[in-house]
Amino acid sequence: MTYEDTLDYIFSALPMYQRLGAVAYKADLENAYELDKLSGYPHRSFKTIHVAGTNGKGSVSHMLASVYQHAGYKVGLFTSPHLVDFRERIKINGELIAKDFIVKYIQRNKCFFEHIKPSFFEMSVFMAFCYFKINKVDVAIVETGLGGRLDTTNVVSPVLSVITNIGLDHTQFLGNNLKDIAKEKAGIIKPATPVVIGETHEITSKVFNARACLMESPVYYADEELEFSYATRTINGSAIFNFFDKNGDYDLECDLPAIYQNKNIRTCLKALEIALPKLSVKPEDIIMGLKTVRKTTGLMGRWHETGNNPLVICDVAHNKDGVLQVVAQLKNTPYKQLRMVMGFVNDKDIAGILSLLPRDAVYYFARSSVPRSADPKEVHKMATIAGLHGSVFQNVPDAVNEALNDSEKEDLVFIGGSTFVVADFLSQKN
Repeated sequence: MTYEDTLDYIFSALPMYQRLGAVAYKADLENAYELDKLSGYPHRSFKTIHVAGTNGKGSVSHMLASVYQHAGYKVGLFTSPHLVDFRERIKINGELIAKDFIVKYIQRNKCFFEHIKPSFFEMSVFMAFCYFKINKVDVAIVETGLGGRLDTTNVVSPVLSVITNIGLDHTQFLGNNLKDIAKEKAGIIKPATPVVIGETHEITSKVFNARACLMESPVYYADEELEFSYATRTINGSAIFNFFDKNGDYDLECDLPAIYQNKNIRTCLKALEIALPKLSVKPEDIIMGLKTVRKTTGLMGRWHETGNNPLVICDVAHNKDGVLQVVAQLKNTPYKQLRMVMGFVNDKDIAGILSLLPRDAVYYFARSSVPRSADPKEVHKMATIAGLHGSVFQNVPDAVNEALNDSEKEDLVFIGGSTFVVADFLSQKN
């Protein structure tokens, strides 16, 4: 098999939630345990930090990876979904997984896959673990795919668990209220293993505290000790975040400049502190790691500025909590006219998200290139009810090109609403 043949097999033969939705979701760990046994329990060969949450888990995972890499560790990073290249999901020290490893891994395990019929995500997780083991990583930052308790990644025994926050997303699988969703995320809390929670919340904190007590695991809340003051932009496109605690205030520079990253930075800092007995880092490692997250790890799609005159920004926020953060960032960004290329998948609260968007923007509603993509004509109807006005396009590149053609150099073109809209846009650029 060539690499291209291998990718065709991966995408066509293995059910992929990102493309197909609920039919590709498996609510049990049966295959995970089978794959773990077949693979020789590869995750036991390295330390793991396990990261879950509704929003921010990708940013926190990349921040942690960047800091540990600057501290001299060999760092594995598993995240999902990918935007342009499947290999983005599996990295070591910022380098994409080798193509020849992917080919050999599939060839070696194809018969077994056809027997147990794993999902695309289940296969990806154990491909990552095997790759990390063979390459002898010191630590792997492992992001959950969906939920936590029944997520394939939950076979690991981490040195630290991290839960960034809880919001209403994937409600058809995780529950339609914060308490039920928190119970699913809390499933990654392991016996006698510390857990860092990014945000304190009256409802979810009770769930996390109860689970931590049952597991006899210490629990820490990142927002209880460290307060965020403000953020300012630098001339090189990064941001300076000002924090304060009982010892005073201090600044940290991060090349992920959106104001909402302050929450993820706090979570990252607390995680680094609690993991110190197992994974030592110095202050200078933290400073450089946060300053160069994007450069070190290759993270894309988080308030990602891709062009100027007009300013072009994409962001993968795709639920109400995430979109609220993006809207707040837009309000703090100067422009003459805001133009928004937006598309959604059909299992999200589209009407609810549209109600949050600025009414003074010009909209370009587009269909992304996945089967789950919502019909832009139907989105346009809902948008009109919400007081939004714009045009309909059958693909993302056409919508982006129209927005750019309509723009003056002082305008802002934003691309988002779905991970797959951003993926189509970045794929076109590359």
